[in-house]
Amino acid sequence: MPWLILFVAITAEVTATAAMKLTDGFKKLWPWAVVMVACYSLALYLLSLTLDTLPVGIVYAIWSGSGVALITVVGHFAFKQVMDRPALLGIGLIVAGVLVLQLFSASVPR
Repeated sequence: MPWLILFVAITAEVTATAAMKLTDGFKKLWPWAVVMVACYSLALYLLSLTLDTLPVGIVYAIWSGSGVALITVVGHFAFKQVMDRPALLGIGLIVAGVLVLQLFSASVPR
């Protein structure tokens, strides 16, 4: 269950970050700032729930790594942002790090 909560928290955080982009530097507050505040609040609340059962370092590594990868995908499809090869390689290495943690680390409760 904590992994599902973490996944929903990451999704809420990515949604909030995309909403921040849509505020156009906070020039268009409504409705995107409301979405942003609600999603960041939900994300942080859910993240705090996962820390009851999962190690904080592992949670934060998965949170940040997955968030970077997912917001890059959102940026590509929703905002037509293009990444060059070094950027994609770096993000790929972040994803690889998350996978190594998930698949091979004894620090991750299963």
